[in-house]
Amino acid sequence: MATGWEATAWYAGFVIVSALSMILLAKASRTIPIGTAYPVWTGIGAVGTVLIGIFVFNEAAGFWRLFFISTLIISIVGLKILS
Repeated sequence: MATGWEATAWYAGFVIVSALSMILLAKASRTIPIGTAYPVWTGIGAVGTVLIGIFVFNEAAGFWRLFFISTLIISIVGLKILS
């Protein structure tokens, strides 16, 4: 578990990335329907979280986990293409 400056760095990074993420969602919703923007936004967050877990925290990257992440990415791309 992170303590001291490491914990502060994680919290600061979270706040900065969260704020940037919401700003970009607001900007995207000006040009595409919110019904498309929000699922894309949450999908990108989910995929990013899984990838960080795999590459930074050495979580398992089994076949089914990668399969379902791939289907999520394909769905995100499909929503963007259709909007």
